[in-house]
Amino acid sequence: MRPKEVVRQFVERFNAADAEGLAALYAENAVNHQVANEPVCGRQAIKAMFEQEFAAADMVCIVENLFEDGEWAVLEWRDPKGLRGCGFFHVIDDKIIFQRGYWDKLTFLRQQPGVTVRIETEKRLES
Repeated sequence: MRPKEVVRQFVERFNAADAEGLAALYAENAVNHQVANEPVCGRQAIKAMFEQEFAAADMVCIVENLFEDGEWAVLEWRDPKGLRGCGFFHVIDDKIIFQRGYWDKLTFLRQQPGVTVRIETEKRLES
């Protein structure tokens, strides 16, 4: 399967909140690094991450652009609430071995019902 085809399956399973199906797209020792969070290593840990995320929020991925270059696919996406992001997927032998995602975590949290976002600022002393 070409990397774009794997990412199309990723989007389909993501939109179905199918954590098990998503995990099956990853290699056993894959890494998923959403830069707003710590990297998640290993298929089972990635599955658990998706289970937690789907339990915490309704998420939808609408494909804006999907590009492929060799073993890489690049996904530009948005959701119905206006959040935007992009993901880079390194695919070898039909499995995602590495994924990196960029999105605005603060905007995402502000969109969630019942979530209060508290921002603390650091006071700087001027000499």
